[in-house]
Amino acid sequence: MSERANASVIPFKVDDGPDEGDLDQASPQNQPQNPAERLHVSEAVRMAEAIVFASAEPVSEKQLAARLPDGINIALAMDELQQIYARRGVNLVRVGDAWAFRTAGDLAFLMSRDTVQQRKLSRAALEVLAIIAYHQPVTRAEIEDIRGVETSKGTLDTLLETEWVRMRGRRKTPGRPVTYGTTETFLDHFALEEIRDLPGMEELKGAGLLSGRMPSNFSIPQPPADPDTLTEDEDPLTDIDLEELGLLTPRVTED
Repeated sequence: MSERANASVIPFKVDDGPDEGDLDQASPQNQPQNPAERLHVSEAVRMAEAIVFASAEPVSEKQLAARLPDGINIALAMDELQQIYARRGVNLVRVGDAWAFRTAGDLAFLMSRDTVQQRKLSRAALEVLAIIAYHQPVTRAEIEDIRGVETSKGTLDTLLETEWVRMRGRRKTPGRPVTYGTTETFLDHFALEEIRDLPGMEELKGAGLLSGRMPSNFSIPQPPADPDTLTEDEDPLTDIDLEELGLLTPRVTED
């Protein structure tokens, strides 16, 4: 006879698998070996996964027992499911006597994000921003002269923090006051290709931003074609200037 004819067939024994008491102590190392029982437990694991995943709140073992087929060892099924998710981005964790999916502890940083708090500029800040945009380069004293009121340092600081305004240079006058101008961020925010795309007097009137009873000699200045270029009455900011303005950390010199 051939070797195939001499081969014997060993049937599966249903009683070879662990009994219910053994399943209570089961772990991935001693899970049921009976294929039929193994399939039954695997299906129960899938069902438990679906129940916990779809629940907004942790699911208790009592709730699982009520939904899973009769005779399922809940502890065994959840232990296996927990092992499956042990190395994934989402872990199955016990919450008291209930179960829930949670982001893996080492990936918690991905769930935190910076929130941008939108806040409106004050009327004073808007006025100062408009003066800087149209009159740049302009000093703080010139801003106050145009507005007719004193401009607080906080207002300018707010505009500098938004990165819509920058310090350009220093005016070649006594005291060498700082001059201010707009930035590329300002252009980007207001959808302007260049600073000269700012609305003119007729556009502002049409938008209702200017009173119809403006003085006859009132005019809106034309912003410079290249706001990055210093004018003849400006000096560039040096490292010493930046240190004085708090924009550069002072260098430590050895004695």
